[in-house]
Amino acid sequence: MIHDFLATWNLFQNTYLAGWLIALLLSVIGVFVVARDQIFLGAAVTQASTLGIALGMWFPGVFAAEVFPWLHSDGFLTWMAVVFSVMAALITTGGGEAGRESYEAITGWVFLISASLSILLVAHMPHGLQEIHRLLSSSIIGASYVDVWAFGTLTALTIAFVATSHRRLILLALDPAMAEAVGMRASQWAALLAAWLGLTAGLALRSSGMLYTFGCLVLPALFAKNVCREVRVMFLIAPLIAVGTGVIGFVLAHHYDFPPAQMTVALLGLALGIAWTFRWLRNRTRAS
Repeated sequence: MIHDFLATWNLFQNTYLAGWLIALLLSVIGVFVVARDQIFLGAAVTQASTLGIALGMWFPGVFAAEVFPWLHSDGFLTWMAVVFSVMAALITTGGGEAGRESYEAITGWVFLISASLSILLVAHMPHGLQEIHRLLSSSIIGASYVDVWAFGTLTALTIAFVATSHRRLILLALDPAMAEAVGMRASQWAALLAAWLGLTAGLALRSSGMLYTFGCLVLPALFAKNVCREVRVMFLIAPLIAVGTGVIGFVLAHHYDFPPAQMTVALLGLALGIAWTFRWLRNRTRAS
């Protein structure tokens, strides 16, 4: 099985490396999302990114594409995906403050309006629905060396930032009021983290689709939350389970001829289910 997988390395190495780097990158960011109990934010941001792509596909039919040929470029669609995911993340940042709607209300609104508009924009467009469905179902096949370098750079920057600021990040995630009291500008930090989440999620969705992006963002962090006692340890466990499951998922997907993104997310979900079961058994044993 492993020998057959390695035999395809020269052909699909960019796909494998990009997929694993996306899993590593998003799992680190996902720890902060899960620690703040904003899991649905990941779905809203990725769905908003899909709306950006749909709008980017719709623009050439409205504006003079011959005057603006860059409207047909893949780079423009990627830019739209990132812009809309960043906007969605920033919109939700102010949720929960006094006099404003809750996080749940704002993220729910972002998710639903993005999901509906993305379909309406491409409903009568040749291959439009096909592209949106591809993004929703996830497909990593076709990643390029540019994706590998981009996600490698983003991963390195993210890990370096977490390594140097993990104490502040943990305090901000667990007790924003205390973070503000000790001199952190909590709102600015939250906006920075939201923008970074939007950037990484938007780029990841363009390469791997919504299912894989959302799955790698929240499932490894949820697994780590159930097996770790401290948030700082989650920053180690979440990436390990994300990459480890990604490698196993890709090998199994190749062997059984299944889509690698769906296989990886299914394994992550299974791992989380096992973690929940062991946690329930442990708590029941202690109670008795």
